[in-house]
Amino acid sequence: MNYRALLASPLGFLIGLSLGTLGGGGSILAVPVLVYAAGQDPKAATASSLLLVGVAAFVGIWPHLRNGRVRVKLGVMFGVAGIPGSLIGSSINKHVDPNVLLVGFSILILVAAWRMVTGCPSCTKIGEERVMAEGSASGTHAEKLDAKSALAIVGAGTAVGFLTGLFGVGGGFIIVPALTLLLAIPMPVAIGTSLLIITINSAVALATRMATTTIQWGVTLPFTIAAVFGVLTGGKIANTLDPKKSLRWFAALLVCVAIYTAIDAITGLVA
Repeated sequence: MNYRALLASPLGFLIGLSLGTLGGGGSILAVPVLVYAAGQDPKAATASSLLLVGVAAFVGIWPHLRNGRVRVKLGVMFGVAGIPGSLIGSSINKHVDPNVLLVGFSILILVAAWRMVTGCPSCTKIGEERVMAEGSASGTHAEKLDAKSALAIVGAGTAVGFLTGLFGVGGGFIIVPALTLLLAIPMPVAIGTSLLIITINSAVALATRMATTTIQWGVTLPFTIAAVFGVLTGGKIANTLDPKKSLRWFAALLVCVAIYTAIDAITGLVA
């Protein structure tokens, strides 16, 4: 039994909690946590992250689905669009130096933090305003998808799939703003739909690695169980939190993790 991983596994609860409440973000912490807290090497951590995040997102869908907060057709479309990118990202991951992978990951974390602070709140506000305007005009908030929006979703889906395959992240920090801004979907629905998309992308990326990667169950299983409890808790409290405050606090945490990850990886490269 991996006692180090067992002691660190409560951090999986926090990863799941952010998935349930924010629709993403927590998955981007999974790899650094698995590397620095659980002691995995970066490539093994990206594989473990895919399983952890995929299972947690799948379980987390159901509370949102019961409350009508998942656009299933849209989520499947977004997820399918990400399959080519996921395959490419997974292929590249096999040939990248672990420290280079972590440097790239730290940059990705900073981008996620920036999107959370500057992008998501404004996207949410714009999305909610568009929902209200379109709902008032048509008498309904039914899902609409024109050709321009469809192309944008395909582009965003491909990008998210690539990041999932390469880094083992869910990509919710891209998915949620894309759904709220491009399709005028309210934040609670965007969060629920994001979990469906993350499930699809994670499953595809993990499937492409199974032939060459062995899951370290002694590390992955305790984290996954903790993440499942976290995502279920997050689904229950998603509507009670102030999204702006939650995003800002989480973004600050991401910046700290990114700085530590970058310093450690660069030190490994120059050593």
